[in-house]
Amino acid sequence: MKVLLVAGGPPGEHEVSLSSARGVLAAIPHPTELVVIAKDSKWLLGNDAHRALAAGVAEQGRHSFPPPVDWKSYDVVFPLLHGHLGEDGAIQGFLELLQLPYVGANVTSSALCMDKDLCKHILHHTGIPVVPWVAFYKGEPTPQPPFKPPYFVKPANTGSSVGISKVRADQDASQALAEAFAWDNKVVVEQGVEGVRELEVALLGNIKAEASLVGEITYQSEFYDYETKYTEGKAVLHLPAQIAPGLSEKLRATATAAYRILGVRGMARVDFFLSEKGELYLNEFNTIPGFTPTSMYPKLWQASGLSYPDLLDRLVRLALEG
Repeated sequence: MKVLLVAGGPPGEHEVSLSSARGVLAAIPHPTELVVIAKDSKWLLGNDAHRALAAGVAEQGRHSFPPPVDWKSYDVVFPLLHGHLGEDGAIQGFLELLQLPYVGANVTSSALCMDKDLCKHILHHTGIPVVPWVAFYKGEPTPQPPFKPPYFVKPANTGSSVGISKVRADQDASQALAEAFAWDNKVVVEQGVEGVRELEVALLGNIKAEASLVGEITYQSEFYDYETKYTEGKAVLHLPAQIAPGLSEKLRATATAAYRILGVRGMARVDFFLSEKGELYLNEFNTIPGFTPTSMYPKLWQASGLSYPDLLDRLVRLALEG
């Protein structure tokens, strides 16, 4: 079985993708080749791709899209592109046109999970609790959010906490909105949750998912920002989370129900908030979670008894099941 790993992508989460790719290439139990999308959207193949991987960044590529890749020589494509073009359905649509099996969610589910506003609408409509939010489009008037600070301002379609700001009572939201709109034409403003604990569960499967044990993230920064996520030692994952068994089962059941509602395949990491009053909110779905040395998705499965190589094997086989 021959796998093609696609990594890199546009600025924002480019370096994270390459870090994930290094982890996957070192552990995947199948012959695997690499292509890298540089920040300028051109592609690198062969030795060029591996040099970019070693450098941790590719500013410029060599080949315009579509690149001269013998796509049909691969049994499975593993898109490991975080954020724009990777988790929004773009690369998935291209692979659908090629009729190639690929790891992870399909076009529709990728796009829905990537868009924080649309995802929240669907989950809220189906009875799954989410934090109160409003969405604004670039160019529209941006009225005061209908809830008190603190609140979070987020680009609707980024991951890894890119472009996210926390706005406190003594701050004006204009700078946070400008930062978010620099990344996306739609912005989500979410109510802050007092005394929040951050809980995560990893899912694996096609529509009907298996759930890992529940982990908890703790950190010293004001919120779980980009630097905290990807700097060794900035955040601590507690496995398992010290929560009541009944709450753990509720969280896992909520995550798997949402996974089915959104039609996700392959994998996802689902992030929850637990308020000091005991209220549980589904925060975000991540259909291509990180595979870096600090990433929670593989750590959650390792703590649940599934090794990193076995996890990657399962993902490849789930892609072939369709």
